[in-house]
Amino acid sequence: MTTIHDVAKKSGYSVSTVSRVLNQKKHVSKEARQAIESAIQALDYVPNDLARDLSQGKNFHIGIVLPHTKHPYFIEMLNGMIDCAFSTVYRLVLLPSEYDEKVEMEYLEQLRGKAFDALIFTSRGVDLDRLVDYATYGPIICSENPQRTDLQAVYLNRQEAYEEAFRWFQLKGKKDILLLLSRQYEASVTSQAVIKAYQAVFGQYPKESQIISGVTTYEEGFLLGERLARMTSVEGIMANVDDVAAGITAAYQQAKCPPPVMVGQGNQWSSQLLHFSTIDHHLYDLGYRSLEMAIGACEQTQIELCSTFIARE
Repeated sequence: MTTIHDVAKKSGYSVSTVSRVLNQKKHVSKEARQAIESAIQALDYVPNDLARDLSQGKNFHIGIVLPHTKHPYFIEMLNGMIDCAFSTVYRLVLLPSEYDEKVEMEYLEQLRGKAFDALIFTSRGVDLDRLVDYATYGPIICSENPQRTDLQAVYLNRQEAYEEAFRWFQLKGKKDILLLLSRQYEASVTSQAVIKAYQAVFGQYPKESQIISGVTTYEEGFLLGERLARMTSVEGIMANVDDVAAGITAAYQQAKCPPPVMVGQGNQWSSQLLHFSTIDHHLYDLGYRSLEMAIGACEQTQIELCSTFIARE
């Protein structure tokens, strides 16, 4: 395999001069540049990108830690990151985790070993203290409010939008509201925000029978809707994503039953086409700003974005 030393030997110039030509540096004579470029062409030499990047103290890889891609939350964030990356020299590396703490620790160790210039945690299973410990090896961007100043973050303030949605239910006289959560209360700040907002509006903690976790797709929503259509007590549903709400609605329609008053999340096409209310979390912007922070294109260390309730009925 041809090396930079071979180019230097054939051209008659030093390795440092060849390196300056490869990196398009100044202070190289026209004669030297022509001789080196001729040697590169004759030897079909291809520079080692990894070695070049490491010589600059970077490899231009940003690791995106995400549990899965079943939920539109992560897809929309990725879309924002990808669009931001197009205008840079950075490459995105997707790092699936399934909320496995051991797997996420391996990614943190890779950051320590300079496999990535930065990591973005779209969601996490690992403890925040661990992220702070490893942030000494490179930027770590958290997609939740860390409630501390020693960790970079781009996060959503969902609380006001959730409370507005529950007040909207209240104005419609709906009290028996089913809450669909992507993850268990203890493991998710989003689930905690939903419960907190319910308590703030209705003055009480929701009953255990009002909370269902783990439904994240249209198909799972449809199966749940088939069960719910046989019940008469559900007056409203706060869904965790629009596609789940759409699946539930389809099941009710198939059973020839009027669906409960629905609020989804995500402002997806499904809520727009079926015309039910939703909460827009501006996830594209969340992803875009997260990557900007990871590559140092943003001076702020923490950015808060606000969700928006969209009433459609």
